[in-house]
Amino acid sequence: MTTSHSLLFADVKARVDELRQEAIAIRRDLHAHPELGWHEVRTTEFLERRLTAAGLSPRVLPTGTGLICDIGSGDTCVALRADIDALPVPDAVDSTWRSTIDGVAHACGHDVHTAALLGAGLVLAGMARDRLLDRRVRLIFQPAEEVMPGGALGVIAAGGLEGVHRIYGLHCDPRLQVGQVGLRVGALTAAADRILVRLTGPGGHTSRPHLTGDLVYALATLVTELPAALSRRVDPRSGMSLVWGRITSGSAANAIPARGEAEGTLRCLDVSAWRLVAGLIPTLAEQLASPYGVEVDTEVTHGVPPVMNDAKAIEVFRSAVDQSLGRDAVAATDQSLGGEDFAWYLEHVPGAMARLGVRPVGQEKAADLHTPEFEPSEDAIALGITVLATTALLD
Repeated sequence: MTTSHSLLFADVKARVDELRQEAIAIRRDLHAHPELGWHEVRTTEFLERRLTAAGLSPRVLPTGTGLICDIGSGDTCVALRADIDALPVPDAVDSTWRSTIDGVAHACGHDVHTAALLGAGLVLAGMARDRLLDRRVRLIFQPAEEVMPGGALGVIAAGGLEGVHRIYGLHCDPRLQVGQVGLRVGALTAAADRILVRLTGPGGHTSRPHLTGDLVYALATLVTELPAALSRRVDPRSGMSLVWGRITSGSAANAIPARGEAEGTLRCLDVSAWRLVAGLIPTLAEQLASPYGVEVDTEVTHGVPPVMNDAKAIEVFRSAVDQSLGRDAVAATDQSLGGEDFAWYLEHVPGAMARLGVRPVGQEKAADLHTPEFEPSEDAIALGITVLATTALLD
């Protein structure tokens, strides 16, 4: 590391230290006021006010939520992205900043992502004012990551990647201890689709199932046998998984209902297998339900491809982590079956997503993402700010 680099990164650290408490307060405010995808109005207004107060000119996306904000100037541009939406999950964490919205929470850590990106933007804006930023950096605060096929497509359609030569993002990981950053070249996540199967029939009395279509029995058969049938039609090396999250039907114990639904997610590590399975599911669902005299309507919503991390971008991330947190902070990480719409950006420009450790120091196991008990260590926020700002300076 050169002397000039050492001074620059020391300056970043000093600026992050000044912002640390504000960043924690921002995260707590966002956590207390979560908003679902495409409804992040309060969050967007908050971010717009804070960035404007820092002398920047944020641009709200045409959808009305989410925004883009450039810092500095230059012919090329590096982008930093955070997702701002919450999940329809209750908040079970006992804190003074717990969610004030029933059944909605930042159970995936998007409040941490947003606070870290805003903090990095404020650090870089200060450096730009002091003539220490020799490039253009674009902040992307993206809506609707949790809504398939993802708000990233709206950002791209609005010109969010114009002029961008690389893009970076962080995602909370409770499997990693705070202070660690997980890096991986190539596939980081899986492809993911939403599967909705609707069954309809004439309904009837449970004493005479032979005179009607036994819809509940057909639904039970479908939810157990469809994953099994897929496993015999798709290469097992593809890592394909179909898991149901919602099954609904009926309201009385002695009445066969006329309607029922099963909804879940299909995940796949292999892109070619992912494209094949989408066409197989409706056919297999029809074949499984047809013996029971019910009608089947299957809806496959294509979600996202896998996040494919670029090798050069990972090297930039690695250098940023080495120089800002220390070499021991870099951790290996495996490909997961989780879906992430950051993948859409990587279909257009190279880039990478890193996993930000949020498991509290000394805690052997933390609650997983998407659970009501998920509680990231707030010490990770300043580390996220540091890594994002340093990455933008090194790219």
